[in-house]
Amino acid sequence: MKLRTSIILTSAFLFCSVFGGAQQLVQRQSLGNGWLFRQAGTLPWTPAQVPGTVHTDLMAAGIIQDPYYRLNERDVQWIDKVNWEYETTFAMDDSHLNFINHHLVFEGLDTYAAVFLNGQNILEADNMFVTWRVDVSRALKPGTNRLKIFFTSPVLKGMEKQEDFGFPLPASNDQSVAGGMGPNQVSIFTRKAGYHFGWDWGPRLVTSGIWRPVYLESWSDARLDAVHVIQKPAGKNAVKVTAEAEIDCETPGSYTLTASIDGQEMKSVPVQLGKGYQKQSVDFVLNNPELWWPNGLGEPHLYTINLKLSRDGTVIHSFEERIGIRTIRLVREADRKGTGESFYFEVNGRPVFAKGANYIPNDVFLPRVSPETLEFIVKSAADANMNMLRVWGGGVYEDDLFYELCDRYGIMVWQDFMFACSMYPGDPGFLNNVRREAEDNVKRLRNHACIALWCGNNEIEIAWAEGHENRGWGWKELYNTEQRRVIWQAYDTLFHRILPSVVENFTGNQPYWHSSPSAGLYKLSNYQSNSGDMHYWGVWHGQEPFSDYRKYRARFMSEYGFQSFPEFNSVKNYTLPGDWDIESEVMAAHQRSGIGNLRIRQYMEQDYRVPENFEHLLYVGQLLQADAIKMALKTHRSDMPYCMGSLYWQLNDCWPVASWSGIDYYKRWKALHYYAKEACKNQIVNVVPEGDKILIYGVSDLKEKKSAILRMNLSDFSGNSLWNRAVKVNMPANGSSLVYSLDLKDLPLSYRENEVVFTVKLMSGTSVIDREFVYFVKPASLKLPDPGLKTRVSRRGDEIVIEVTSTRLCKNLMLISDGDNALFSDNFFDMEPGETRLIRCPSTLSWEEFEKGFRTLHLQQTMR
Repeated sequence: MKLRTSIILTSAFLFCSVFGGAQQLVQRQSLGNGWLFRQAGTLPWTPAQVPGTVHTDLMAAGIIQDPYYRLNERDVQWIDKVNWEYETTFAMDDSHLNFINHHLVFEGLDTYAAVFLNGQNILEADNMFVTWRVDVSRALKPGTNRLKIFFTSPVLKGMEKQEDFGFPLPASNDQSVAGGMGPNQVSIFTRKAGYHFGWDWGPRLVTSGIWRPVYLESWSDARLDAVHVIQKPAGKNAVKVTAEAEIDCETPGSYTLTASIDGQEMKSVPVQLGKGYQKQSVDFVLNNPELWWPNGLGEPHLYTINLKLSRDGTVIHSFEERIGIRTIRLVREADRKGTGESFYFEVNGRPVFAKGANYIPNDVFLPRVSPETLEFIVKSAADANMNMLRVWGGGVYEDDLFYELCDRYGIMVWQDFMFACSMYPGDPGFLNNVRREAEDNVKRLRNHACIALWCGNNEIEIAWAEGHENRGWGWKELYNTEQRRVIWQAYDTLFHRILPSVVENFTGNQPYWHSSPSAGLYKLSNYQSNSGDMHYWGVWHGQEPFSDYRKYRARFMSEYGFQSFPEFNSVKNYTLPGDWDIESEVMAAHQRSGIGNLRIRQYMEQDYRVPENFEHLLYVGQLLQADAIKMALKTHRSDMPYCMGSLYWQLNDCWPVASWSGIDYYKRWKALHYYAKEACKNQIVNVVPEGDKILIYGVSDLKEKKSAILRMNLSDFSGNSLWNRAVKVNMPANGSSLVYSLDLKDLPLSYRENEVVFTVKLMSGTSVIDREFVYFVKPASLKLPDPGLKTRVSRRGDEIVIEVTSTRLCKNLMLISDGDNALFSDNFFDMEPGETRLIRCPSTLSWEEFEKGFRTLHLQQTMR
């Protein structure tokens, strides 16, 4: 939680205040400086960064090279099989020691860490995901204090735990062979980020280290340990807010709790505290509150709530956090005909179609993810008109800032617990460890307006398929009857008992879903799901055509995806010219989905001409990915209200790689993200050729019906209109409907289908709300002309403006900046003959410098 006192005294001692010469408040001393590290028992000691990891410290010391570059990952696999130690010193004078209580707080230790203070073993940590708090009042001494942490190899510790367990457990994405561990996939025995052991989009780099801040907290009277902000209706246009505080009291007596909103005192109550832990609360009513809304549906308004604990008129500790006033409900109701069950999120009483993506950590080495990177990623989701991100269960419970940003930008969060694609042990030690982890993170995150759902795990229910002998991923067949019973009992205890009880006990009313995908408890999701959520991987893994996105229906599509490469400027960062072939050893090493690079090529051969030029191949690969996800997003939205969510895999990357991401590791938007921005607008048209007809769907997330004009035009690539029509249509309220259809026979297509384009524009007056280009043959068969592009670069304020004019049709125009990492306001777009577009991008370069590195690429250039 964000707990603080009111005055900052020095840079070394945060949240400290002095009144009348006597220290009364909670004092926090950062212990992030002066650290040294080494391989355990070896010399010399080397400077370390805290927060940090062993790998990044070794890089900084010049001992290893960047594991992300070319094949360097292979050379650093020894790091996770040895032990490491870190140490620092800090000073304590009498004024510090006068406090009664002193707690060492570790917000993140990765993972098996024995902590020693002045030679005394004060902590044995075994979970990367929890905050460890240790009372060190008796271990501190005046003067210099020495803090040492011994990190045991997580893979060797995992081997011990596997041996104790008696048999291995399935962990499909643990790249044990690449890590020199043979068949021993031991990641599941350790409460550590699963993706560190490898995934089908990530490297195997098993870290250790102090990955989140460490500090010493000192206090004498009492401190706020956690605050739960509870909201309940209090009549029309009013909400009752309860700030329920857990208080650790050293000095019993009379105290005061005061709650404020946006600096205005709402309520102050006297409380009588006894020694030890207890709960106290302040209730107040907020009248006519401004509500928090998801992105695109209203303002994500936030209030600042402050809770102060005072004694004798002195504030001794305070809590402050930004909260949103809203209700979020997961609605699962039986259809009237009894054919299935809904699955959608209702926000402030309004059904909301969830538009967005799955989110993974932004780096394998988590401490080097900057606040700027987190904001870029969340803002990119909001800028692409998304309103939900799913924090996937093989990564980490993200930093507080991530959720604060989601609050600010109106991004709902589907929060997985950290379990994915594996079965887990069920011994008491493991289960108790998980319970602590769940409690710690639920309490930390529960107040955020963005939290929409807690989900037990990713894909485990469907992988094991209990009670369905002929379904699943083939895991059950590896075990005898007794082993199966043990494995399933652990699953049932974890996801059907422990985790839902934690959510219920510590949030009260936030939704819990046991596994994704699932059709409901003990019901498996399938490719024609009429309840729950679905992961559809027929496209890509099943090699099914993109058109099958229209075949498989779901109530909520929480995973699906298609891969692409990063663009050429990104690939150049981790390769040499000799690597510029998708079948090269380096390009293959930066592809973790089996035959992924060849799979991209196979799909490309079906729709596009496969370029021989490497840069062109990367570009066409991005178009291919964008085509797939655009079709899926628009199909799911057109199926409202049967389908009420579409979250593609995946938003971002954790290293430079060919993957399912829409934003690459270097923060460059791929074609997919630009297409998603268009497909997720509040009002869109979806044009679907079906049989001998063209069906045009209108989709709207607005709460009221809107009239609009549909302008349709069939033209050749030089701009000559062959057929056109304008009709008035009614866009539905918060839904989808077929707004127009026409017979293909009415269009003059037969003699030159590869030389015409059908454009559909949704208009409000003279403004274009949405536009779609429809072609009647695959891109490989199009007879594209040279578009006759003209560009002009200028500067307007802090932005570079590119004016682009196309004489003839231009398909998939890509704007490229070799001089800097430019984020264009639009990219990879089609242009009508004679059209002029103004594209903007922030840049510190002069227009002359920018223009030197600016160039374009379009599809016709790849087909020569």
